[in-house]
Amino acid sequence: MLLLYDSHGRRIEYLRLSVTDRCDLRCIYCMPAGFKGYEEPANWLMFDEIERVVGAFAHLGVHNIRLTGGEPLLRRNLAELTGRLSSLPGIADLSLSSNGTRLAKHAQSLRAAGITRLNVSLDTLDPARFAAITGRDALDAVLQGLLAAKEEGFGPIKINMVVMAGTTDDEIDAMAAYCIERRFVLRLIEAMPVGETGRKTAFVALGPIRERLRARFGLVPGVVPGVVPGGGPARYLVSPDGRCQIGFITPMSQHFCDTCNRVRLSVDGTLYLCLGQDDKVDLRALLRAGCSDKQLEQALLDGIGRKPLKHEFREHPTHVVRFMSSTGG
Repeated sequence: MLLLYDSHGRRIEYLRLSVTDRCDLRCIYCMPAGFKGYEEPANWLMFDEIERVVGAFAHLGVHNIRLTGGEPLLRRNLAELTGRLSSLPGIADLSLSSNGTRLAKHAQSLRAAGITRLNVSLDTLDPARFAAITGRDALDAVLQGLLAAKEEGFGPIKINMVVMAGTTDDEIDAMAAYCIERRFVLRLIEAMPVGETGRKTAFVALGPIRERLRARFGLVPGVVPGVVPGGGPARYLVSPDGRCQIGFITPMSQHFCDTCNRVRLSVDGTLYLCLGQDDKVDLRALLRAGCSDKQLEQALLDGIGRKPLKHEFREHPTHVVRFMSSTGG
């Protein structure tokens, strides 16, 4: 079996696949209020094209696929695409990131189609604060979606909380208690300067918070059951009884570029090789020019060979002008 390595010796085994750049929320660190600069639907990769790209990645040893957006549940017939991808030879893990607003409606069909794990963005449990962060009064819909997902047997369900100075940093303990009670995995994330919205969000270094939570809950370094080893950037602490599981994603204070194993495919077929750089490959043009499977795989090999060593969020915080929603999760 072929394996995909970049020029720095890192094995690439994880594809984050955006199926839309549209979202029904406007989180302040992700997309500006009133934003309308979406990609034209004619430029979206079609399901056949997505399936072909994922098949090529799988042939090169990339077995972990995460569907992202924007909000992926806005893409029509997503369960059909999910079923097609889960049936591809070599795909071992298929997961989904969502804001949760439509999860109650789609949880059953997604589970049946092959999604096993979920990440749900949830920065606050306060309705007024939720509306201020997202631009919409939809907290109850997200909570109902999480309940529906749990009833369908998804596991693990991870709650992604962006820790923002003066906005959500006082709510970490409440979120931890919420997740412990429901056996969700909490993941705390440092805000990144991706696009103008990201640069306006004050990040909080998670090191001191990690130590405080470690002491409070008696946590030790560990692995969360059901989490694919090496599948993401979080470093986890767990309680001895397994009830409390908290991950820390620290791209600003303690980057993890030396172990980066992922690339991102945007809805328009642009393969981004690094979240914090502009290196990319236009796969849509190649597909629509009628490339062979061999040519497609060679384009992936050539692109991965140019994957940057690291992002430069601290050194050059204004470098990435695209929004997180257009990059793909």
